[in-house]
Amino acid sequence: MPSIQDVADLAGVSTATVSRALSGNGTVSAATREKVAVAAGELGYVVSSNASSLATGRTKNVGVVIPVLSRWFFSTVLEGAERALLSNGYDLTLYNLSGGGEERRSVFEHFLLRKRVDAVIALSLELTAGEVSRLLAMNKPIVGVGGPLPGVRTLSIDDIAVARLATEHLLSLGHRFVAHIGGGPDFDFHLPTNRRVGYEAALEAVGITPDPDLVRDADFTIQGGYTAAKQLLGSPRNRPTAIFAASDEMAIGTILAARDLGLRVPEDLSVIGVDDHDLADFFGLTTVAQFPALQGQKAVEILMEELHPGQRTQGALNTPLPYELIVRSSTARPLL
Repeated sequence: MPSIQDVADLAGVSTATVSRALSGNGTVSAATREKVAVAAGELGYVVSSNASSLATGRTKNVGVVIPVLSRWFFSTVLEGAERALLSNGYDLTLYNLSGGGEERRSVFEHFLLRKRVDAVIALSLELTAGEVSRLLAMNKPIVGVGGPLPGVRTLSIDDIAVARLATEHLLSLGHRFVAHIGGGPDFDFHLPTNRRVGYEAALEAVGITPDPDLVRDADFTIQGGYTAAKQLLGSPRNRPTAIFAASDEMAIGTILAARDLGLRVPEDLSVIGVDDHDLADFFGLTTVAQFPALQGQKAVEILMEELHPGQRTQGALNTPLPYELIVRSSTARPLL
């Protein structure tokens, strides 16, 4: 089996340079890194993860703490993070908190504190002061995605602005009877509350008083959106001409409910969501894209800056995330 010395001899560099080039730790020129990689490939040399960990104090592993894996948004952010980590030579350990309070306590009080990870990404979690304190005590880089965390670099989207943009699109088409399907109070970072605030602000800006009867809570699933839309659309009296759903999955459920009630989209009902879900184009859904895969990639970019001081740049404590209105066939002017 070839050794690190064999690689160094073939590449014409020191063993320390080989270690830096293959581990990604430290400064090595692109030309030297390529020369070392070619030599290692020719010899069939594979870095020992155990030896590398002992030598550098790093595991080349990042922990990602996620509230639930079964939702499209979370899994897509995770995919973006995983691709970026792999391209930087890092593995990923997933901590799924969907099991409840006891499981959550175990993650923050035991698993992460065993220091088996070099860094942590907290995805769409509103952490308690104690949880943040435990993470900071690890003295490892931490990035939050989805909202501000005290003392932690975060990436967040302006949910109020996103909701205003979606609602303003419907208003610009001439709709004045606009309903909203949001989320209940059990979601982190007050996301449903902020999106309702943006929805109501857009209505008030054009002189429309928000009507609580036009708001329904759901659970950010297709089934939840379907049920909420049935409640809003079930009676011909006071039926809205447009619905803003706080997620694409709920918006898709709304489209399906409308079709089951014999309503045409967009002729009888305009529908807009948030996300740009993989199915959005199939359903012709107008949406506000928030690029979840990019969110995962950006989180890893920040971690790499933190893990490699030579590459580090001073970043803001909170980085705003992009969003964009994408108009498809589910929205149109209301019929007179």
